[in-house]
Amino acid sequence: QYRVGQLYTISKHSHQESEKGEGVEVVKNEPHEDPVHGPGQFTEKRVHLSSGHPWGPADSPSRQCSFLPKFSIYIETKYEDNCGDSENIFHSDKILGDHEVSFLDIAFDEIPERYYRSLEDPRVFSSAKTGRGPLREGWRQHTRPIMCSYKLVSVKFEVWGLQTRVEQFVHKVIRDILLIGHRQAFAWVDEWCGMTLEEVRCYERETQEATNELIGLVAPAIAVSEVGQPPATRLAPASAPSTPLGDEAPDFLAPPKTRPRKKSAPETLTLPALRERAGAE
Repeated sequence: QYRVGQLYTISKHSHQESEKGEGVEVVKNEPHEDPVHGPGQFTEKRVHLSSGHPWGPADSPSRQCSFLPKFSIYIETKYEDNCGDSENIFHSDKILGDHEVSFLDIAFDEIPERYYRSLEDPRVFSSAKTGRGPLREGWRQHTRPIMCSYKLVSVKFEVWGLQTRVEQFVHKVIRDILLIGHRQAFAWVDEWCGMTLEEVRCYERETQEATNELIGLVAPAIAVSEVGQPPATRLAPASAPSTPLGDEAPDFLAPPKTRPRKKSAPETLTLPALRERAGAE
């Protein structure tokens, strides 16, 4: 159930948070056989940033980036059917050094105010299909069924003078993303519960196409004809935007400006709705 819900939530959330010139483009999403972990899914995504971000618009001139190659985020994930009481589940020496253990409670941890929606509040939501919710104080101890997503997050930004601040900032952003995403997965359970893996993969593909179109990566073909030459078809480029940089690192550590929640997608983007839309077009 979590696997289906996770795929559904990521697709829908990415679509809701995308708009013209800004969002998450899915470049590849295909089955993959890993030599160590076995069968899985390979996904390549590009994050497109618009002028609403402090490092400039997406169509800014290209400049060489001297410090981004030193920036990396690595997230390892494991799942267990418990309430989060497994210790050193990754059996890694990395977590024995300088690290912090953080417990995320999807019901009672605070999230940025701009992301709060009462319909996605686990303390209020009640599932019509499964009977789950609302979640009360102490829900992790007495709720069944229950599972925990364990994540080992490593962030490196090896730039003198900025390393600590940037790494702390990125950890905070990742924490908020994980918290909001799992709240939505719980609150959207009646939308994805009962879907097969094949159905959610179909929903994923169609939603990704709609998202790429929304961002502006799927442009209509334009026929250009000249005297004595056959018609030519030109497509808008689908390359990732460049990252403009000046002589100094951008001041992107300040809290993001509050802005209204994007309304680029319907509140509930379901597979039937997508198919109906495709048929109409």
